[in-house]
Amino acid sequence: MKILLVSLGCDKNLVDSEVMLGTLAEKGYTFTDDESEAEIIIINTCCFINDAKEESVNAILEMAELKKTGRLKALIVTGCLAQRYQKEIRKEIAEVDAVVGTSAIDKIAEIIEDVMAGKGRELLMPLDRRPSGNRKRIVTTGGHYAYLKIAEGCDKHCTYCIIPKIRGGYRSVPMEELAAEAEALADEGVKELILVAQETTLYGMDLYGEKKLPELLTRLCRIPGLYWIRILYCYPEEITDDLIRVMGQEEKICHYLDIPVQHGSDSVLKRMGRKTDSAQIRGIIKKLREKIPDICLRTTLITGFPGETEEDHEILMEFVDEMEFDRLGVFAYSPEEDTAAALMPDQIEESVKEERRNALMELQQEIAYEAAEKMEGKSIYAMIEGKIADEDAYVARTYKDAPNVDGYLFIHTDRQLMSGDFVKVRITGSYEYDLIGEICDEFTE
Repeated sequence: MKILLVSLGCDKNLVDSEVMLGTLAEKGYTFTDDESEAEIIIINTCCFINDAKEESVNAILEMAELKKTGRLKALIVTGCLAQRYQKEIRKEIAEVDAVVGTSAIDKIAEIIEDVMAGKGRELLMPLDRRPSGNRKRIVTTGGHYAYLKIAEGCDKHCTYCIIPKIRGGYRSVPMEELAAEAEALADEGVKELILVAQETTLYGMDLYGEKKLPELLTRLCRIPGLYWIRILYCYPEEITDDLIRVMGQEEKICHYLDIPVQHGSDSVLKRMGRKTDSAQIRGIIKKLREKIPDICLRTTLITGFPGETEEDHEILMEFVDEMEFDRLGVFAYSPEEDTAAALMPDQIEESVKEERRNALMELQQEIAYEAAEKMEGKSIYAMIEGKIADEDAYVARTYKDAPNVDGYLFIHTDRQLMSGDFVKVRITGSYEYDLIGEICDEFTE
């Protein structure tokens, strides 16, 4: 039977989708990208913010219409929305045959068997289940890069975030399993490994009693075939000197960190339940730049958090101007039910949230443009992402660019290149957040 799997939300959710595909492939199922051909549709949902929730609901409703054609035999909803609203989904959308929670994706084949036998199901496993690695996966990112989810859940309990309630507490994947999974991915041709979790910096605390991310990174760097190892989602308070040392020593580790700081005003950070103040954030950023001068720092911010005053916003603007982050994303605050922040007084009007968000992005654009201009004339290694149709040009990424969230490098050349090839490029220009370059004489595949 043909299965269509729709994966929504973050890269951590994408790993879950790839694991489900791998599980089903081993059971003999085949896959399609054409919804009209699908006999089974799985929608792996997200509900982190309201926009993600709406996207997930709309996707379910759209696929539910296919039940009327008679070809679609089963509609299964998995992921965060399924975990959080399982009863509402089954009650409100009769076409949904099964709802599978975030810690039960390994049961997807059994769920399908039950549905095809006429048994609709809701399956929510305990959120304290230990996640496992080294599972069969079908990588959907093109084959030259892949995500490695090193932990599940979160213990931080920021006041705006629902993740601990739908993903559970922090649970690390055993290091042996991660190493085996990384080796398998490298054997399949993966050249860039991107470590993800709700928070990567706490890896190992629950299993080994101490932070083991530096040790894990060192071990992954020994795997033949891997060229880049990238780390996402490092909370600033958990970044250790040992982590910085390993990043500086190991050539395969990209000098790139995603550090979600969320705000620059101490009063807002306190209401958010964050574990750092602005002085501590400045301190860790200063240390990173001193120890690893070419490091690229990405962050995310929330604007319009309850009680954020105009003064708080100006403090954040000054903070962004001072820090000059290489990459920055801004979200307008989204009140989520069952979170402390949603019940706070002084909620901000949507128009004000967007106005403040736009002001921050305009400031960041200026910072990004200046940084891009400074790159002109410099040489840098880049990974080819793909060819531009009908042109002698390719799209690439540098170590400063994580997939799908950062910019690109456009290369004009008549050489025949493949996705995953590494080339040395001289930067010749820039356009907004993207760079333009040409291949240097030194060339590697």
